[in-house]
Parts: sequence; structure tokens; C-alpha cells
Amino acid sequence: MIISDQPLCIAGREFTSRLMVGTGKYRDAFETAAALEASGTEVVTFAVRRTDLGQGSNEPSLLEVVPTSRYTLLPNTAGCYDAQAAVRTCRLARELLEGHNLVKLEVLGDETTLYPNVRETLKAAEMLIADGFDVMAYTSDDPIVARELEAIGCCAIMPLGSLIGSGCGIQNPYNIRLIIERATVPVLIDAGIGTASEAAQAMELGCDAVLMNSAIAHARKPVMMARAMRAAVEAGREAYLAGRMPCREQAEPSSPMIGKLGD
Repeated sequence: MIISDQPLCIAGREFTSRLMVGTGKYRDAFETAAALEASGTEVVTFAVRRTDLGQGSNEPSLLEVVPTSRYTLLPNTAGCYDAQAAVRTCRLARELLEGHNLVKLEVLGDETTLYPNVRETLKAAEMLIADGFDVMAYTSDDPIVARELEAIGCCAIMPLGSLIGSGCGIQNPYNIRLIIERATVPVLIDAGIGTASEAAQAMELGCDAVLMNSAIAHARKPVMMARAMRAAVEAGREAYLAGRMPCREQAEPSSPMIGKLGD
């Protein structure tokens, strides 16, 4: 029996799937399309600075692989290292996508760690929200920063599990839980997930969704991994809604002792 659940709601948009998937690093467009299909995702993110949306006359457009009739596009500002660059990138995406205003804000601190630059992220978030964007913000796992981003008006908070593309899983589940407990907007793990058990862990912690790219694209069999991630996110969500048993320091028999043979 499927446990009753509400749709994921972000900036007034409702989604059934709680898995969001990126489009980078696949072998070709066919594999990209097959992986997206297998994942069951409804939201597809892409790097505006690295993706053709029809502006390049000699290259296939992403929109041929990811039709807007089927997927909600989530332009992201990957590759931006300051607020001004991130804001320009979002405005370019809005122009290319004819007014689309849901974006993933990502302002990086350096090329080695790709860790978020919190000060520039906060600055860019404030500018974008003032300009009418719905901002989903990639950030560190700092609960105070998460609270500030929500106070500015971000429609979703996206703390990293570990470094982008590392596949190291959730390194600080305690901070993630703190962010979730205090947030009134959706919280999504963004970055670091490497395999299905880690996606399930994110959902069991209470995350509203998971966003990933490398974990699927770098798998030996990306389409199979996409199916596994879909199942893991669904299972983790159901486990969270069901409520896990409490941890105990001592054993407790599964069967009641009263009325056993020999009494």
C-alpha cells in the first residue's frame, strides 16, 4: 500500500517526482533522454553557460532532448563565481526561455572544491528575487545561512551533501536535519550523492527532494542507475512518512513473551 503523500510544491508549481536530474556528462543525447525517462523526473536542470538552447546554429538544442511540454526546466548558474555573473546568467536564461523565472542559483568559491561562496550567493539571491525570479539556492550545510536565504525569499534551500561530483554522500546529516527542522520552504540535497542508498538517506532525513547528475551520468549503466535512484527516493520518502522505529540500547524480542509455551 502506498502511503498518502502531498505533491512537492516549489514556488507554486507541483511535482509528483521528488528526484531532479541534471543533463551534463552523458555520452550523448540519446543516453541523456533515456536516463531522464528512467528516473521519472519532472524537473531537469542544466548549466546555462555550457548548454545550447538554440542560440548555436550548428549544435543540437537541449530543448530537442528535454521538451518543455514534458519537463520543467531548471536553469542553473554553474560556472559563476560572483553575484553579478550569476544574475546575468539567470537573465539570459529567462530571455532564451521566453520569461521562465524558476532558477537554481549556484555561486562558487573556487575551482578546486566548487564549494559555494556564501556571501556572493546571498547577494545574488537578493538581486534575483527583486527582479522577479523564483530562486532555488545551492548553499553550504550551514543552518544559519539556510535561514538567511529563506528570509531573503528563496523558494527552496539546496544544501550540499558533499562536494559537487564527489559521490561521497551526506557528510553532515546533523546539519542537514537542523536545516530541515527550521525551514518552511522545501529543502533538497544538491551535490555529493553517489549511489541509491545515499539518496534514500537524504529522504529519510526529511529532505523534500534530491537533485543529482554525476551519480547517474558517471555510473557504468546510467539508465539502470537512474531507475535505482528513482526507487531509492520513493522508498526513502515512504520510510520518512512511515516513521522509523526508535533506537534502543537493549534488545527487545519481536514476539511477545506473554502466553509463550511452558508458562
